[in-house]
Amino acid sequence: MKTTYCNQWMTGLVLTALLALAGCAAKVLDDKRLTTATVESTDGSPIVYGVRGQGEPTLVFVHCWTCNHTFWDAQIEYFARDHRVIWLDLAGHGESGSHRQRYTMQAFGQDVAAVVRQVGARNVILVGHSMGGPVAVEAAKQLGDRVIGIVGVDTFYTPFEYPASQEAIAAFVKPFETDFHGTSDKMLHSMFTPQADPAVVDAIVDKFSAADPEVGVSAMYELFDWNAHQAPADLQRFSGILYNINAAPTGEEAPPNAHVVMVPGVGHFVAQVKPAAFNQALEGIIARLTGTGDPVAKWHFNRTDHGY
Repeated sequence: MKTTYCNQWMTGLVLTALLALAGCAAKVLDDKRLTTATVESTDGSPIVYGVRGQGEPTLVFVHCWTCNHTFWDAQIEYFARDHRVIWLDLAGHGESGSHRQRYTMQAFGQDVAAVVRQVGARNVILVGHSMGGPVAVEAAKQLGDRVIGIVGVDTFYTPFEYPASQEAIAAFVKPFETDFHGTSDKMLHSMFTPQADPAVVDAIVDKFSAADPEVGVSAMYELFDWNAHQAPADLQRFSGILYNINAAPTGEEAPPNAHVVMVPGVGHFVAQVKPAAFNQALEGIIARLTGTGDPVAKWHFNRTDHGY
């Protein structure tokens, strides 16, 4: 009886150990599905990025001015079911550091390119919101045939009139230099429709409040400068693979060789205010870029559908 009891005890101990090991193995497998790491950009700035999910094409989400990767949380969670998803914080944003004085779109593009190369991703679709659009274009210039598509979200072709001359840019940026957080707060609240969920608005505004004014002022100036000097040629260069969500060059026609999808009833923060509708729109674009969607030559929408 004593021997039997000891055998049972030993068997139980072994089973417990095996279950514990299995749990550890499962944790390792889970960790492999969500990897967070750091890579140096061209100027040595440490760029924090994350990789989640598996499947082609790889989606790279690029956040907007003074934001961070958490603005894409709903998209990362959703699209990681079928795709490898990459997020990052641009230099001077979120968890990433910075060794730069000027926050140019080209330098931000180098941040994205460094991450994509580090991961070894090919068949990449770059998704950029607002300032993330120009950043995605700059990244595409460096990544070459790794990029099969660029999706601009409320960027490039919007009702917003970008200041073009150096004097106009300086005048627009001046209030941000004087009172960065106060001016940013007013601007942000103007970017939502009256119907927007106050909790969503507050959450977004709170995240912006953590922004570094020095980074924000420089990035805003460089964004306007890029739009005035680089945008026309660069957008034409990538027109064959450029898709737009909530942006069109006129109220009646889509940009050359590109599709336009409008999510109505939202302001600037399309993916955050209406994540389900945005995800559906992006799914359709992915299908067209990969040749798995219904062939539609162009989608035409009036800008009044934009919602602000």
